[in-house]
Amino acid sequence: MSLPSRLRKRLFAGRGVAASMSWGAITVERRRAVRVLIGVLALGVAILLSLPREHGQLFVTDELLRDAILRAQARSAPETRITIVDIDEASLAAQGAWPWPRGRIADLVETLLSHYGARGLALDILFPEPGDPVGDARLAALATHAPLTMAVALSYEYEAVQVHTGQLPARISPFAAQAAVAARGFVGNHAGFADAACTGNIGFKPDKDGSLRRLPVLSHLGGTDFAHLSLALLTCSVVGGAAGVSVPQPFPGRDGFWRIPIRRSAEAYTVIPAAAILDRSAPLALLQGRWVIVGASALSLGDRVTTPLSSSGPGLLVHALAASALLDASEDGAWRTWSGTSLALAWVSASLVFLLWILPRVPVWVGTGLLLASAAVWMSGAWLMTAHGGVVPIVPVLVAYLVVLLLAIPYEWWLSQRESRGVLRMFSQYLSPAVVAELMRIGPDEHLQPALKEVTVLIADMEGYTVLTSSLSLVEAVELTQRFLGCLTRPILDEGGTLDKYTGDGVVAFWGAPLPCADHADRALEAALQILALVDATNQERIAAGKRPVRVRIGIESGLALVGDLGTEFRSAYTAVGDCINFASKLQEMARSLPVDIVVGPKASKSVRTHALTSIGMVEVRGAGQALELFAPAGPAAAPRRADTGSA
Repeated sequence: MSLPSRLRKRLFAGRGVAASMSWGAITVERRRAVRVLIGVLALGVAILLSLPREHGQLFVTDELLRDAILRAQARSAPETRITIVDIDEASLAAQGAWPWPRGRIADLVETLLSHYGARGLALDILFPEPGDPVGDARLAALATHAPLTMAVALSYEYEAVQVHTGQLPARISPFAAQAAVAARGFVGNHAGFADAACTGNIGFKPDKDGSLRRLPVLSHLGGTDFAHLSLALLTCSVVGGAAGVSVPQPFPGRDGFWRIPIRRSAEAYTVIPAAAILDRSAPLALLQGRWVIVGASALSLGDRVTTPLSSSGPGLLVHALAASALLDASEDGAWRTWSGTSLALAWVSASLVFLLWILPRVPVWVGTGLLLASAAVWMSGAWLMTAHGGVVPIVPVLVAYLVVLLLAIPYEWWLSQRESRGVLRMFSQYLSPAVVAELMRIGPDEHLQPALKEVTVLIADMEGYTVLTSSLSLVEAVELTQRFLGCLTRPILDEGGTLDKYTGDGVVAFWGAPLPCADHADRALEAALQILALVDATNQERIAAGKRPVRVRIGIESGLALVGDLGTEFRSAYTAVGDCINFASKLQEMARSLPVDIVVGPKASKSVRTHALTSIGMVEVRGAGQALELFAPAGPAAAPRRADTGSA
């Protein structure tokens, strides 16, 4: 429940500069300071969580969310340029346990290149120890003269004892100058493969959560730069074999690691068991003219890694994903990834400024909706940017919105409730508890706005107040006034009336606003009768104490009135303005010369349903231009007025 800012400003106007400057009033400056503090905190959290960690990775939770987006966006349409030949459990069962004889590996390579016409071949397999001499010689000849890329596994961890197994190749195809990642150790092939024409690195360094998202494009060790296996496969030109393709080298981060653009699911790749190649049962169309990566997915060989696509997948799938991204680059440049951190921080900064500006100006539920909408817009944008190669911080922005949700929204709600309760407490002086409770339930906004409403007005006044109080001491005059006003006020509030104002020794009240009231005329008349009863009881006490009794004059009339927060920016009040108010005032004054205490106007008399009225007769009313029939309650209340009350 909140009040319009203009209405809040007016309702609290004139309540004292000292109060507005106190902590209890919570000045505009202090509110603005709290909102700025919340905004700075939210933005600071977003910046902190967006800072790149080791290998340029983002906040771990953000990486996991981005992985989920990549999995959802990954295409399953067949990748027709690359085929995976898998040494799986079925192949081991058919061809024998690992390690296979080198001659069998040579048969596998020769069959792929000659019978199936593969364009190029990469072995995601290491041979650190010599095997059978004939098989080693055949495989070494293929590595030297055929489009075959061998592997070397470089390590990047700082270890007390670095692994140096096998031998680094002597011949490395040149690549464009580019920042290379310093390797610490290696596992290579034995010396028989030293003349291999092409060697690619299969080593990697996973992120802190163990997932493999980045590959070192170039790695430096022993005075030589090694390309990653996928890049080596596609770009190496070998003596006596087919030439590779020209692909632009990927742009790694400042640490030399390249984030693999993942646009395909594992299901997009053709996977053929190695046994089906050796027995030549694999379809020719699935291999001819394609790049082939040979590796092992058998659990017994342990070549499993965690990737954005799977918590445990074959390592050779990583090479296939990288090769697909590089081939995409040679065709349409779609492989390049770009950082969306600056864009994310610009968005969250602008949206936080807007949200913290709009929150105090709208209901809390609207502000919450705008906050959730901002988060949804950012999620949609992050989804689209990820699909186009963007590496966008998602969680940091959502956490910033969460800070606003947990701090700014409750703060604005508390301020709204505090101000609403303050307004309602102020109105409780003028409204009955039942009306205040109803306003609290439905919210006062709509009913406190100025509007034309059908109301019944009651104006009551003490006759002879000036003459009576002139003979009293100040203390006695104050006591009489307070006692008399109490007699006027209590019945009005009991009947659900709105106490407009005190007029010194009198009161102005109305029914029908701020809440609609179908029987407003009857309620006003009932309140008037109760006022007479209370004044009569007070007079009995005054007479018993030897004091002069007082007389109350009451005028009641119905009609349209402009009701609401009326005034200027300097001072305003909830009041009613209209002809019916002026007419009720004239009726109250006319009661001085009439034989009744309550005078009911012609419009109010037509609305009375539960009280009997009697006609006073046709009376000339000042300003009316003609005689009007006036009424009074039938019964004892219509009795002639009492004497000895003095005159005004």
